[in-house]
Amino acid sequence: MSEPWSGLPLPLAQEVAGCWSSVFPEGVPNWLLAGNRISTATVAQAMARSLFLRQTLERHPEQVQALLQSRCLSEPTTPEYLEARWQEYLAQVASEADLHAALRYFRRETQFRMIWRDLMRWADLDETMTAASKFAEVCLQGALDWLHEAACEQYGTPWGANPVSGVEAPQSLIVIGMGKLGGRELNVSSDIDLIFAFPAKGETRGGRRSLDNQQFFIRLGQRLIQALDQMTADGFVFRVDMRLRPYGQSGALALSFAALETYYQDQGRDWERYAMVKSRVVAGDPEAGKVLMESLRPFVYRRYIDFSAFESLRNMKAMISREVRRQGLEDNIKLGSGGIREIEFVVQAFQLIRGGRDRELQQRELLTILQELEALELLPSHVVRELREAYVFLRNLEHALQGIEDKQTQLLPEDTLSQARIALIMGFENWADCEQELKQHRDRVATHFANIIATEDSEADTQSPLDERWFELWLAEADDASDTKWLSRHGYEDPAASLKAVQGLRDSRTVQTLQTQGRKRLNRFMPVLLEALTEVANPSETLERVLQLVEAILRRTAYMVLLLENPGARTQLVQLCSESPLIARRLAATPLLLDELLNAEHLYSPPAKEELQDELRQQMLRISYDDLENQMESLRHFKKAHTLRVAASELKGTLPLMKVSDYLTWIAEVVLDHVVDVAFANLVARHGYPGRADGASGETDFAVVSYGKLGGIELGYTSDLDLVFIHNADPELATDGNKPIDNAVFYTRLGQRIVHILNTQTPSGLLYDVDMRLRPSGNSGLLVSTLQAYEKYQRNDAWTWEHQALARARGVAGSPQTLAAFETVRHDILCQKRDSDQLRREVVEMREKMRANHGTPPSRQDETFHIKHDNGGIVDIEFMVQYLMLAWSADYPELTQWSDNIRQMEALGQAGVLPVEDAEGLREVYITLRSCIHRRALQNLDDKVEGQAFSEERQYVRSVWQKIMGS
Repeated sequence: MSEPWSGLPLPLAQEVAGCWSSVFPEGVPNWLLAGNRISTATVAQAMARSLFLRQTLERHPEQVQALLQSRCLSEPTTPEYLEARWQEYLAQVASEADLHAALRYFRRETQFRMIWRDLMRWADLDETMTAASKFAEVCLQGALDWLHEAACEQYGTPWGANPVSGVEAPQSLIVIGMGKLGGRELNVSSDIDLIFAFPAKGETRGGRRSLDNQQFFIRLGQRLIQALDQMTADGFVFRVDMRLRPYGQSGALALSFAALETYYQDQGRDWERYAMVKSRVVAGDPEAGKVLMESLRPFVYRRYIDFSAFESLRNMKAMISREVRRQGLEDNIKLGSGGIREIEFVVQAFQLIRGGRDRELQQRELLTILQELEALELLPSHVVRELREAYVFLRNLEHALQGIEDKQTQLLPEDTLSQARIALIMGFENWADCEQELKQHRDRVATHFANIIATEDSEADTQSPLDERWFELWLAEADDASDTKWLSRHGYEDPAASLKAVQGLRDSRTVQTLQTQGRKRLNRFMPVLLEALTEVANPSETLERVLQLVEAILRRTAYMVLLLENPGARTQLVQLCSESPLIARRLAATPLLLDELLNAEHLYSPPAKEELQDELRQQMLRISYDDLENQMESLRHFKKAHTLRVAASELKGTLPLMKVSDYLTWIAEVVLDHVVDVAFANLVARHGYPGRADGASGETDFAVVSYGKLGGIELGYTSDLDLVFIHNADPELATDGNKPIDNAVFYTRLGQRIVHILNTQTPSGLLYDVDMRLRPSGNSGLLVSTLQAYEKYQRNDAWTWEHQALARARGVAGSPQTLAAFETVRHDILCQKRDSDQLRREVVEMREKMRANHGTPPSRQDETFHIKHDNGGIVDIEFMVQYLMLAWSADYPELTQWSDNIRQMEALGQAGVLPVEDAEGLREVYITLRSCIHRRALQNLDDKVEGQAFSEERQYVRSVWQKIMGS
């Protein structure tokens, strides 16, 4: 008699044989076989396919036995069965802890059933997607019903206008499912994207004290998320992602119908239209939900044919492609080329473009829409057939990848055992055959996607054919003398040095050991590059800079292909490296930034703050807050990409100095906002929300205050961030999670986490260098102060120089309420009455100390002028402005409105504190000196220039200093 595993491929047979006795120490139990039409060979097949199935049989046999008693595995997993089975679990629930446990037991049982039937191919794709989606709905509705009743007992019942009848009535939370949940296409191991809504404003009735409806539903929503998302000893139910809601993580957790409608009507982005195509009410009052979805329909589906959707989807796909390249996700069957996302983009493009006119397209299920596209003759039959076959294949493969360990993944395996499992599940003799069919499907999808979505004409290389002489030079087919002469004839200012550099690269060990494909690409690329360098004024100098990049991409030759196939990008590369060694160095350090050169219009048009926020939010939606490493890498790339765009625009002259600083400041502010959100979410997941005196939760009372260049909106390319952290919560209260900690500890850890995200050296470098020394008591003080402690320190213990620094401080991230409270404190401190003579002495004394420490020694002042620290430099202007701010704000409180030097000078002139001609004169000098520093930064130069530079400007600053400071 053969063994149960004898029919398996050898490596899987050996693995199953090795663990059989530990899974079934007393033999395969009769309850597993009898009545389920299951043989021991079938059990072996299931164990070979999935580690999750094997571990569940080994660790939870009693639960497997219970699920088989409720329905045998040969029967389909129907919506009716799932609803009935949940009722059996619900009957045992007497507390919130019971609810959490019941949901997790229900999940383990349902996952076992769905994964078994799917991986054994007893269920088709439709059954698996429908069952997974229905399971999520049952869990959401079951948990919501129980928690709503419990919340009403605690806070009273929320009342407001019924959206159907318009009369006052009790209200319930409406849960909108997005993405695959909304489309009834959920994976077997997926997170769920949700948005919470409630019908109307109002208050609770029948509780100890009334509560605003929004607060009620926020608290209810938090408990619902915890019921599903929280990791306990029994596991979790679903990872819940709420970032698709209006304003993302910084938005309210639950919004009224009216607020949702207003947001999408006034501020909804194109990518949010795309996200809303599949949205569907998955829990809560269905009648109220229907009213909500009808009100949002005009946002999603335009009455006219809307071809702008193509451009939006192209941009979204480009963003995903950059992320795929950054993370090396080419083997990701969802996001990679020819993957699931491209099929979804094709289908949803037609929905967004024509859905307002062709209502048949206003459905959610992808395979249904494909049929409609064929019926409406919007896509040819063979294209629909190939997209349908690819979608089914890719989704089945996705479920196979996830079912092995009940783990959310779309990456193809690299180890042979996992590859053997996938081949077995997918019905192939071996992994090579499976890979081959996968490649065919992905190639077809990529072709159709390019034909339908990526309709922009690919950039044609209209340049004349490359002279063979460039190839001869690179391949050393001529002698040095003739090569040097050729370079000289084509404008290379130092042809001998350039030839030596080219030879050094060609003969380097890295190039000599390149694989065949890499060597071929390099041999194509270098002649093209050498010819392209003839278009700039300094080819030899530029070559030296560009070779840093070439050396960096020798092992990643796909970037050479990008530059070969995109002449425009090649031109931008050469021009930018010609003009700025800083840009050249940054491109070499992060070759992924070459993506930014593909679109010149995009490169030289950096986005304003609102667009930056929107782009970062889109980019980060694909990365879980738990994945801190990936969050940190993505943030670093986001900053580098946008800083490159600002630098390129400054070099081209499309951005003046003031705008350069504005853009660099906006980048930092947007990044800081997101970092605070990530750090806060991480700590909340572990400890719950910080307690508040009013009993509300879900909000942060934390704020980030910036000083120095960020505070003064004068950020440069290499500036660090001077930050102070404050919170306005009660330090005596504690968080509300399973592992509660005091608020004070929570906010200290929040500050530490923020510094860690910003300051940690990752493969992509630092995000920002952070300086926390301006906090109360400096390095010896607490990392995070309460607002009250901060104010007390400023009033009683701060030095004059700390009040000077406060003149350039402003809130940049965190709680709007805490930021507003900080601004009040700042205003009050700056408006204190001061003795002007004593103040002047202290400011002058501090200026002399700084000059002694940082300025040019007297013996070298004829040779060198330090633009910032020497007499007549930038710091002199800043100290005069700060002195006048502190001396006169008590009489002119409006002076405290601004934190940047330029507008402070203008305000001092308008108030009559500083003669208008001096305010304007200092402003012009200040801009001139700062412009010089910016230009020098792009050349990798410091702030020191030759000794006689800016002599007139320095003399003017000294004369004004004499008038104001008297020394």
